[in-house]
Order: sequence, then C-alpha cells, then structure tokens
Amino acid sequence: MSKLGLSKSFQLEDGRTVTIETGKLAKQADGSVVVRMDDTMLLATVVANNEAKEDVDFMPLSVDYKEKYAATGKFPGGFFKREARPSDYEVLIARLVDRALRPLFPADFHAETQVLIELISGNANTPPDALAALAASAALAVSNIPFNGPISEVRVAKIDGKMVINPSFADLERAELEMIVAATIENIMMVEGEMKEVSEADMLNAIKTAHEAIKIQCQVQLDLAAEVEKAKTKREYCHEQNDEDLKLQIKNFTYNKLYKIAGSSIADKHKRSELFSSVRQEFVDTLEETDASAKMSLIKRYFHDVEKEAVRNSVLETRIRIDGRKLNEIRPIWSEVDYLPSAHGSAIF
Repeated sequence: MSKLGLSKSFQLEDGRTVTIETGKLAKQADGSVVVRMDDTMLLATVVANNEAKEDVDFMPLSVDYKEKYAATGKFPGGFFKREARPSDYEVLIARLVDRALRPLFPADFHAETQVLIELISGNANTPPDALAALAASAALAVSNIPFNGPISEVRVAKIDGKMVINPSFADLERAELEMIVAATIENIMMVEGEMKEVSEADMLNAIKTAHEAIKIQCQVQLDLAAEVEKAKTKREYCHEQNDEDLKLQIKNFTYNKLYKIAGSSIADKHKRSELFSSVRQEFVDTLEETDASAKMSLIKRYFHDVEKEAVRNSVLETRIRIDGRKLNEIRPIWSEVDYLPSAHGSAIF
C-alpha cells in the first residue's frame, strides 16, 4: 500500500512484476487504475452515467486506447504539431478490449459508459497493448459500475519451443506463434493472433497457458477491489421496464407458430420475414388497441427473443437450417472476374 492509494502486484513466470495501483490519479472518475510493468505504465479510467437515455435498449460503451508521444519523451514534429485521430493500431487495440468487456455488462444496463486507456510511460522493449484490457478491467473492478468481470488479456507466444506470456518486442521477433487471449477466471472470451503452421496441441497449450496467467491477474483485481470501499457496493439502476406476464403471453401464443415456420425450409428470406411478422401481428390483434400501442416496444423486444429461441431450437433439433440446408451444406455460390471494364481489377463473389 502506498501513502496515497492502494496497489497489488503479481509476477510473470520470467520474474517480471506487474503492479496495479488505484487512488493516486484520476480520482474523479468512477474507477481508475495505473498498471505498470518495467517502465511501461498505462492509466485506465472509466465513467458511466447514472441513467440511460430514453429508448436506448443496448449497451452504449465506448473504449479508446491512446499512445501519446509524451509517454516516451517525444512530441509531434513536422507540419502537424498536435496529436490527432487514433492510429489503426490504437483502434485495433481498443476493439480487442471492447470485445472482451462488452458481453460482461448486465444485459439490462444501458447507461452510457466510457473506458479510456492511455499510455503515460513507454518502454522501448515492453509492448503496452497486452496490458490494456487488464487496466480497463481493473478500473471497472474498483468502480461501482455493474460488471460481471473481471477479465484480462495476455499475449502468449511460442519462442524457442516455450510458451511465453507478454514477451518483449525483441523476443517476439523469434515467435512461431503469437496470440492475444482474453478470458475471465472461468471462461475464454476471445482469441486472436497469427502463427506459422503449428499443431493443434500447441494451439491448445497456448490458450491454456494464457488462461492460467489470466486467472492470476483476475484474482489480483478481485483482491484490490475488496479493499476499495466504493467497489464493495455496485450502483443500483433501472434501465428497462419489463412485463413478465406479457413476456409469457407472447411466448405461449407465438412459440409453436414460429417454430413451425422455422422448420418449413423456406429459402426466400422475404417470405420468411413476412410470415414471422404475421405471427406478431396476430398476437397484437388479440390486445386492446390502446394496450397494444402502449406496450409495442416491449412486444417487439419479447417477440424478437422468442423468434430467436424458436429458430435456434428448430435448427438444433432438426439439424436443418432455416432455409432448408443441412448443417454440412453451404449456399450455392458463383463468381465473376473483370466485371468493371475501367478498373485495375474487379471481381464479384
């Protein structure tokens, strides 16, 4: 523990230490942490509105990752004196973090939420991107924002026949396999990477090695959050109005009809959509006009859920896709080259 905040540390297999600290920087944010490995430091902050905007039925989450010149003691030169739009690399790292975080927010939490991850100190041999998701998740863990985490991401690489977690830039040049793996303590969330030809055993070993490292990182986040008073009680919210009786009525009235349509092997997508819509309209017609108008948003949402369930169950139980194809059949495909006469090259597929 430091004088101005709390910190927790863990070690990688090669002895390098990673420290997560909260309570020093960005104290006005709902949650903030600084993650440090060697001289590389990332500041992650998270803020969320208390209330959702009207008619928002999704998770308005934005994740931004930024590496500033100042982190390595430089400043922009040449014609442009300011740092502008994120680079492609920064956008891709933000997407990797978003992909791991987004599914773990409660399904009925619709408040606008912003996660910012910024490199505040850079080391020429330590890739900071492998620490970005750890920092973002830790910031959420020490906040009062509802989140079913924690998660973390690590880079795993096969170097000289061994699996290495978060290798240096120099070591990565010798890697036969390189992946970013995201996970919770229980489940793998995402795998992305590149490699030369490797065996299935090596692939599974890499994922397993990464997950074991992530479990340690998630536990450290839980230990840190347990000492942060604000994180002990997550905020209460009510971003959705629900009607369980209406939900049950819709399922009882529509499920069998939707299941039958899904199993009818109708290849024409427009015709299927018309049939599905007609089932919803049949249910709406059973309600009073004023009641149907007042509950239309709920009717659409519940009907969509029942339709999805019916189609999924039909495919799993009959082993026939909704358009009549078997599970091992693909759509008829065709291709044509040089379709555009003036372009350098063109193709339709």
